[in-house]
Amino acid sequence: MRYLLLICNDKNAAPMTATEAQSLTEGHRKFQDELQAAGKLLGGERLRPEADATRVRNRSGQRHVMDGPFAETKEALGGFYLIDCEDRKEAVEWAGKMPLREGGAVDIREIWPI
Repeated sequence: MRYLLLICNDKNAAPMTATEAQSLTEGHRKFQDELQAAGKLLGGERLRPEADATRVRNRSGQRHVMDGPFAETKEALGGFYLIDCEDRKEAVEWAGKMPLREGGAVDIREIWPI
């Protein structure tokens, strides 16, 4: 089964220091290497900040385009990993190994086949 691990961060968190950012980046490289070595990694990327995002919303049958940042959310999506696991339990185990900022979270979503 395929799972998407969504990396969520608190938009109101203090900016990371250069040392914190470097440590987090190194942690993700190690995590990615571990996933790759286990044959679990299907893809993953870091995302540009929410301020660079665009949202298309459907309201009353009309499409509305809005540039970020999006005030109604408290968390921002920072990146993702697409992994292949036997079951949800294994996906949770991998998510538990992911390096996160203080207050960060990982949302685990199973991919439904089309």
